[in-house]
Amino acid sequence: MARWEFKLPDIGEGVTEGEIVSWLIKAGDVVKEDQAMVEVMTDKATVTITSPKAGTVVETRGTPGTVVAVHSVLVVFELDAGASAGAPSASSSSDDKHTNGNGHANGSAAHVNGGAAKSEPAATAVGDIKEHLPGMGGASTSRASGSGGGASANAGGGLANAYFNEKPLATPATRKLARDMNVDLRIVPPTGPQGRVTKVDVETFAKAPKQAPAPTAQAPSAPTASTPASAPAHAPVKISAPTAAQTALEERVPFAGMRRKIATKMAQSKHTAAHFTFVEECDVSALKELRARLRPAAEKQGVKLTFLPFMVKAVVAALKKHPILNSALDESTNELVYRKYYNIGIAASTDAGLMVPVVKDADRRSVLEVAREIERVATDAKNGKSKMEDLSGSTFTITSLGAEGGLFATPIINFPEVGILGIHQIKQKPVVKDGQIVIGEVMLLSLSFDHRIVDGHVGAAFAYDIIRYLEDPDRLFLEMA
Repeated sequence: MARWEFKLPDIGEGVTEGEIVSWLIKAGDVVKEDQAMVEVMTDKATVTITSPKAGTVVETRGTPGTVVAVHSVLVVFELDAGASAGAPSASSSSDDKHTNGNGHANGSAAHVNGGAAKSEPAATAVGDIKEHLPGMGGASTSRASGSGGGASANAGGGLANAYFNEKPLATPATRKLARDMNVDLRIVPPTGPQGRVTKVDVETFAKAPKQAPAPTAQAPSAPTASTPASAPAHAPVKISAPTAAQTALEERVPFAGMRRKIATKMAQSKHTAAHFTFVEECDVSALKELRARLRPAAEKQGVKLTFLPFMVKAVVAALKKHPILNSALDESTNELVYRKYYNIGIAASTDAGLMVPVVKDADRRSVLEVAREIERVATDAKNGKSKMEDLSGSTFTITSLGAEGGLFATPIINFPEVGILGIHQIKQKPVVKDGQIVIGEVMLLSLSFDHRIVDGHVGAAFAYDIIRYLEDPDRLFLEMA
């Protein structure tokens, strides 16, 4: 018998670690080749890792909730004498980490690109790809009590409303069955060990009648002993029951995934930072002319030149004058952290919700480089291909409503940052220049600040510095680092 260490394989492009969700094996188990061993949640999917070899489990490393780095040992096996223990697994050698044409690690450890295929069986990761980035939120209601929770949840056919689990446990075969039967595993009540959804659970759910739940009586308008008049502010809001006719016109979907994560972040920011908003006009006539002159040269280099790169450079220049705006409050240590790097978040609307891809080291990039990077991270976000490093680490955020800019807004800070800039639609308005009324290209800027850290006059000075750079872009280039 020989010992062999199985290491967490590359299970997604840009994924460097995963969180153990559930072990499907334990020490002493005899594991077959391709048998499911562990479920791991990454920033992109919840995947089931299968064994590339047959053997006896000696040790599993990590408990549910443990974050494990790629290429770290997950399982130690005893292999039969006939099995090769010397050959590395798909993840145990740096030689096995092939890259695609872009230089990124291949998204699947089950395939080899750019080199000769190895005869050694590779671990596979069967992913439950979701419409959001897993690990960025999600809610689950409590399971029905007892191991037969599925039966009670199935009563009346109101399954979708009775149960929801953001991270259902199931084997690859069960997941395939669910896909084939068009069943959402998240709303299937489990009856298997450790809360696992079984094939029988999927089949039972698919056959259950999907009747609308019977309406309940209207809640009393006056408070009773069981509904105190002064409920706490954080108490969950329950929608009053509709009539039978209205029930048929309603649709309920789980408030989960990216949408719930956004809600959590916004609520955290709103209830933690003491917001105040400053709004001012900015005449960008000169900037508009400059962009028009530079666009042909940018297009020759394959770059779409919008106003955003200039906004980013103006913000960076202003942040250098007001370093408090590039800081963050570490409440765990009561320290104000001044960041001397400039990573600018660009809020982008996607099908999954509002995301904030980040332009790293914006101070070290030219306008063209900033434009190219904005286009890259924004496109990846809209196509659901963002890497975690492109969605984290921002020090200040810009949000734009573009053509739907409205008059002004009160943007919510991307916590734990201390400020955010909202830019709006450019409109032609009369402005006074040299004592004369002329038509100007006017944009409103809405800036929100954390009043715990940023005083009103500091926020206003920061805003006016941005405005001066945008109204006189030659000055921006003159002072650009």
